[in-house]
Amino acid sequence: MHINTIIEADIAWQEQALCAQTGAEFFFPEPGSSVREAKRICGMCEMRPACLEYALNNDERFGVWGGLSEKERLSLRRLQE
Repeated sequence: MHINTIIEADIAWQEQALCAQTGAEFFFPEPGSSVREAKRICGMCEMRPACLEYALNNDERFGVWGGLSEKERLSLRRLQE
């Protein structure tokens, strides 16, 4: 039960995130497609910091998380090393 509590707290931000109210196609576009709309939505979202932290902690490799693309998160990871 303790593990479930930790996991639920770790992702509780997702229910309040703007992406939960928007289609996933913005955040997981086809390769080569624009992520501009996803970044615009992320820019207005109060959950953006929690989202980015989640993506970095869980090594999310696809999609826009916390307003950053896959390449941008990879660059950020490299800077943090």
